[in-house]
Amino acid sequence: MKIATFSVNTEQHIGVVKNDQIISLTALAPEEFPACMKKFIERSSKLQIRAEKLIEQRVNDEAIFNLSEVKILPPISKPEKIICVGLNYFDHCKETGMEPPESPVIFSKYANAITGHHDAIEIPINSTAVDFEAELAFVIGREAKHVSEEEANDYIFGYTIMNDISARDLQFQDGQWSRGKTADTFAPFGPFIVTQDEVGDPHNLAISLELNGEIMQDSNTSNLIFTVPKILSFLSQTMTLMPGDLIATGTPPGVGMGRNPKIWLKNGDRMNVSIEKIGTLSNHVIA
Repeated sequence: MKIATFSVNTEQHIGVVKNDQIISLTALAPEEFPACMKKFIERSSKLQIRAEKLIEQRVNDEAIFNLSEVKILPPISKPEKIICVGLNYFDHCKETGMEPPESPVIFSKYANAITGHHDAIEIPINSTAVDFEAELAFVIGREAKHVSEEEANDYIFGYTIMNDISARDLQFQDGQWSRGKTADTFAPFGPFIVTQDEVGDPHNLAISLELNGEIMQDSNTSNLIFTVPKILSFLSQTMTLMPGDLIATGTPPGVGMGRNPKIWLKNGDRMNVSIEKIGTLSNHVIA
């Protein structure tokens, strides 16, 4: 199932994407499907089955919209946690001049950084070295603490796309990564969440980033150093992961910092991040 948060005439909905249409669960059964993805995820085991039955019945054509007619919103506007993994592809470690880590390198973003499909990425006034990073992200489906790698898939709701925008000058000036990673609009993600059963193996997905029509990153999630179950288990030993938490798994090689000459984002740039079986996340840059 491919699920989105969207708005029509300022009214927010959650819905299921089918080809070029989206079926509003909120319009079909508002008492069962409030327009909140986090609440849907918390009750997903029951609501997914109910959603499939409602869609099969197609009882209300007014609940069906063309994707071109709606505004796609960030799937989850305020996750409790946005956790990112750095240096998780060997070739990316090489291009940054850093050694591959022995355990996952963890940093966080905050809710102010969340933005959605087709929304603008804002270059901060104090940065001249803003970079792009295509990433596979997964969404926690139920409370997870002290989870083993073998159990990890039972705690995942689905997968989405993140572009881990990074102000490299701020990142390395500070000696830690927070300020350079979580400026306003620096965590575009979406456009959809695709449930685990539809994605299948998350470690065999083509991933790419296109900047102004040119492919900059082109890899496969089979090249991840630390797998999705490893990351989830590792995090859950320290913190309780909650439904709706968003975890980005790292970026492949090809980022602007690793190029000669370096390529930094500028006003008017357009990016498309594509991941097989999930879709394409598109954003433009303003300064």
